[in-house]
Order: sequence, then structure tokens, then C-alpha cells
Amino acid sequence: MTEIHVPRGYRERPSSIGGAVIWCRDGVSDSDLPVLPDGSMDLLWIDGKLSVAGPDTRAYRPEPGFADRIAGIRFYPGTAPALLGVPAHELRDARVDLADLWSPADLRSASDLIGAASSPAAGLASIARWRAAEVDAVDPVVRFIVKSLRSGSSVAATAEELQTGPRRLHRISLAAFGYGPKTLARVLRMQRALALARGGMGLADVAVAAGYSDQAHMSRDIREYSGMSPMKLLG
Repeated sequence: MTEIHVPRGYRERPSSIGGAVIWCRDGVSDSDLPVLPDGSMDLLWIDGKLSVAGPDTRAYRPEPGFADRIAGIRFYPGTAPALLGVPAHELRDARVDLADLWSPADLRSASDLIGAASSPAAGLASIARWRAAEVDAVDPVVRFIVKSLRSGSSVAATAEELQTGPRRLHRISLAAFGYGPKTLARVLRMQRALALARGGMGLADVAVAAGYSDQAHMSRDIREYSGMSPMKLLG
């Protein structure tokens, strides 16, 4: 069984917002692994300040000691832009203060929900429920794209199933995920490969199951997005 390396004091649980995950961690150390691209965006509470983590196209490594307590809600891929009110590509590879995205009134409402909650994580869940009541974040087209690409379907097959052209699929993907469908497919494949490896499957078998041409192909892809070899990444 491959050892699973998690940040110090990391905890997570499912959220009532479809497919989202609530998580928290106690600070950042220099031994923590980087945050890898996953097709998602997060609403964050960092030592009392609200911010947003946009979709990553490369590994993100926070500076050790930059925060004592961090909580977040990681939204299902493609659903955050509707809830946050900003296209994903505008936040690609960025960490942005929520105050720079929301009106003062909306920011006060969010802060009030955090203040009334039993914990920052619970407060983030309340903010997500509030925003979900205001907008429809469940776009069946976006969810189909994720499901199709995650299952290993090609971008061309996904576009054909949606009865749309590649340019429109690309525009949808930029707004929902922050990058095009080819990048999303590679990111989702990497995450599937890492999940299989953490479940105990050998790397050669993981490469086949995840849809890589061979183990070397998988290693190159993972290194490109993480800056680390699969063996080092998995611990």
C-alpha cells in the first residue's frame, strides 16, 4: 500500500453543496507536498481573511509558516464560477482576496456568516449554501464534460456527444474550468492515476488503467504538473 502524505492537521469532509469538499489544515510546513491541479477552485479562510484559489495549471506550494489556520471549500470542477460570480480563466493560477471580487455588501454578508458559524469551515459551507440559493451552479453541460473526460473519453468524442463544435467546447471550458478541455482531461487523468496509486495499485498497472500509453508517459505527465516524480510525490 502506498503511503498517503497529507499536510499537518489536514481534515476533510463532504459538503452538502453537490460534489464539494470542506477541508481544514493547521498551517504549512516545508515538508508539505504542493497543491496539484485538479480542475477545481476553492473558497478559502486564511487566518480570518477570505480569498479564492483559482484553477491551477501547475503545482502551487505555499510558503512555510505563511498561515496558522486554513479552511477551505473545494468546489466540484466547473461549479465555482457561478457561485463566485467570475469566469474561471480570470483567476487561473491565482490567489485573490474575495474583497477584490465581491461588492462590499456581499463581502459583509459572507463575513457575517463566518462570524455566526461554529468554525471557519462551517462558515464557508454557509457561504456556499447562500450563494447556491442565489444562482444555479449545476450546469448539466459542465458536469457532463467532467464526467466524460474523467472516464477517459477524448475531447473530440465529448464534443460530439454534446453536439457542439471544438471552439464552443473550448469557450465553455475556459469559463468553467479556467483552461481548455485538453488540459482538463490531462489534469483529471493525473488525479485518477494518483488516486489509484494511493489505493495500492502498482504504477505500471496505474498507467494502463488511467489511460496513459505507458508508465514513462504517466511519469512525464505527473512531473510536468507537479515538478516531482510519481514515487516522490506518493511518498
